[in-house]
Parts: sequence; C-alpha cells; structure tokens
Amino acid sequence: MAPSPREVFLELVRGVSEGRWDELPDLYAEQTRVEHPFSPFEDEPMRTREELREHFSAGKSMPPLRQEPADIIVHETADPEVIVAEFAYRGTTENGEPFRVPCVFVLRVRDGKIVASRDYIDHISSARRRGALDDFLQAIPHSTL
Repeated sequence: MAPSPREVFLELVRGVSEGRWDELPDLYAEQTRVEHPFSPFEDEPMRTREELREHFSAGKSMPPLRQEPADIIVHETADPEVIVAEFAYRGTTENGEPFRVPCVFVLRVRDGKIVASRDYIDHISSARRRGALDDFLQAIPHSTL
C-alpha cells in the first residue's frame, strides 16, 4: 500500500531537517509541479524529479543546521490526494542562535508520490537562519520591492 499524503509530507520535512538531500527527490513523481509562490525571485515551477534533484543538491553546500519540523498541523481535505500542512522548521544555527521558519505546504500525493506542491515559506526567516539575509535582500530583483 502506498504511503498516505500525510506520511509523504512527514518524510519530506524530516528529510529536509536531516539533510537527506539525495533521497528527497524520490518522494516526487517523475513529472510533478512544485511552486514557491512567496519567493521574491519569481522562480519557475519545478516540473521534473531531475529539476528537484538539482534544487535539493544545493542543500549540500549549506552549513548544517540543527533543526526539526515543529508545530505540525495537517489538514485533510475533501480530495483524498490533497493535504494542507502548517508547520515550522525550528532549531539553532551553527552560532547557536535559535530560529523558526514558518511554512504552509499544499501537497497533492498520488500513489505515494508528490505530483504537485505549493510551498509557502517565510523566505526572510529562512535566509536569516543561514546567516545570508543581506545577500538575500541584495539578490531580490528591484521590480519586486
């Protein structure tokens, strides 16, 4: 029996927290659609597992963080493939500073694989936790400010 949308979501956020970058793309269908609607960089959706493999491989170059998914609330919907998950990544930076990055993910999971995801992430908190807030703000296109 294929894992439920809730189980796939939990595996995803635990995998991110644990830095299992090589395993994460396997949670997605070969053809998928992953969007980050709150990204100020006007990112194009990722549509394939290979694009996700490239996306997650960037995590390998980041300093390791001590974090875990916290405050998890999973809302089931009338569509059995779709969940809405509220949560935060919570932990400490390599300097010992505490952080919290609030997120909401809307996932469609079919046959145990993510076929669509809209990931609403607090990008400012995420950049701050990596010590890259100034670089993040400088990289934002002026048209979005």
